[in-house]
Amino acid sequence: MKDSREFMEAVRKLIQVCGDDPDRQGLQETPFRVMKKFLEYTEGYREEPKAHLEKLFDVDHRDLIMVKDIDFDSVCEHHFAPIFGVAHVGYIPNGKITGLSKIARMVDGYAKRFQVQERLTNQIAEAMEEVLRPQGVMVVIEAKHMCMCGRGVKKRDSVTVSTASRGIFAENPEKRKEFLSLLKN
Repeated sequence: MKDSREFMEAVRKLIQVCGDDPDRQGLQETPFRVMKKFLEYTEGYREEPKAHLEKLFDVDHRDLIMVKDIDFDSVCEHHFAPIFGVAHVGYIPNGKITGLSKIARMVDGYAKRFQVQERLTNQIAEAMEEVLRPQGVMVVIEAKHMCMCGRGVKKRDSVTVSTASRGIFAENPEKRKEFLSLLKN
């Protein structure tokens, strides 16, 4: 409770530093709304995202399974600016699969933390690898970073792409190529 009050007081001071009056009608409840927003943006700290993957099914499937265009929102740990984009997650099972929605929930869990895209990409791949123990995992993330698009260099159309490949996707260029070719559809 004390931390909440101190945070909201800091937001009031930030409003003043920026040149506005925190007591004016439109800003009076802003410190509380900002705190609520940050608690929502960081829900991933209050869960173990990889636990979503633990619902496993025995299925004899030996080819690629991919979930494309998993939209996510995150917060840049350097500027607290929004990051938004899509994750593409694929794996080749080793006798076990997980529910498709579980993959999306896991992505959200890691994204809802203060992040850099490179870490997010690796966390997703490592969770898939650790829980599912597949033949291989590949993750591609495409995202816009408001710390780059809306401030600083202000390159509003720039998109950052990061990849992580494990197992057969790291070892076999043809498997990696198959994954990447499906992103174009």
